[in-house]
Amino acid sequence: QVQLVESGGGLVRPGGSLRLSCAASGRTKQLYAMGWFRQAPGKEREFVAALTWMGRDVYYGDSVKDRFTMSKDNAKDEVYLQMYSLKPEDTAVYYCAADRTTVPSASSHYDATYWGPGVQVTVSS
Repeated sequence: QVQLVESGGGLVRPGGSLRLSCAASGRTKQLYAMGWFRQAPGKEREFVAALTWMGRDVYYGDSVKDRFTMSKDNAKDEVYLQMYSLKPEDTAVYYCAADRTTVPSASSHYDATYWGPGVQVTVSS
């Protein structure tokens, strides 16, 4: 089993920045990739970013490309989502995902092996 815990959410003004963290614990050696998703009230889940556990390949959703950066600290088994130029439409609950076999993707059929409980990000003036 792998446990995921997100942190770093909060309220930020439009144009501001925020960094989310996701700490993985347990049998992390079995992981192949991790990702971030978000879900706003009344909307479907949206793919944000993903990377392979070795951190060599990083993927982004179209709506966050060039504004968000996903990275990994191998020593700490943590992944991060650095968010810049935040917009009100970035407001959502952000979820960390971990997968044993597949890179998290935007497919509506995708379901991660493990999910974190989520953290709220609110972008508002």
